[in-house]
Amino acid sequence: MSLVWTLIATFLYAEIGVVMLLVLPVFSPYKWNRFFKSKFLSMLAQQAHLYFFLIMGVLVLFLLEAIREMRKYSNYENTGEVHLNVEMQHSMRLFRAQRNFYISGFAIFLVLVIRRLVTLISAQANLLAQSEASMKQAQSATAAARSLINEKTDKAKEATEDTTLNELNKLRERVQELTADLNREKKDKEAVKSQAESLNREYDRLTEEYSKLQKQITIGAAGGASNKDD
Repeated sequence: MSLVWTLIATFLYAEIGVVMLLVLPVFSPYKWNRFFKSKFLSMLAQQAHLYFFLIMGVLVLFLLEAIREMRKYSNYENTGEVHLNVEMQHSMRLFRAQRNFYISGFAIFLVLVIRRLVTLISAQANLLAQSEASMKQAQSATAAARSLINEKTDKAKEATEDTTLNELNKLRERVQELTADLNREKKDKEAVKSQAESLNREYDRLTEEYSKLQKQITIGAAGGASNKDD
């Protein structure tokens, strides 16, 4: 293998390693995106399109060269008089042309695959960042809504407690008024009862005096009658 095709084969092996790193879950999309946006790669990204088309142009040229050699050595006709060494050299050159065709073809294919994988990983990292930002925004909105609901609930509880306290105060005042009325009625009842007792005592006293007076009148009438008889 010549030096040029050795370099292309080395480039193909490097591409296979890069594809394996990008495909296998070795690093997260965040780390890959951070690596893609590093200072060194950012400097290279300014001329990435130029490098991409340059590499693709070189690989396409070598692919066309391999195709040309394949067609050249595929049209060989064995006449039977050619020496065995010449036939072996011809077969070896055809094999090399086919090998170079596959090397350059897979190198071109993997360049396109790597470019697409880098684009997809960067897009995935951006989507994950956006989803996390949306999730954080939704969580903050949920927390704000909960705090607002709790605040309204606390205010409603405070208003309910104030209303309950006012009602209790009014009820307490009403009970106090009723208690005062009841005490006043008790006092009035006791006053009426004492007045009735005094009236009963006065009635009994008057009754006794009336009885005594009646007895005296009866005794006096009986004494006057006896005096008339004499």
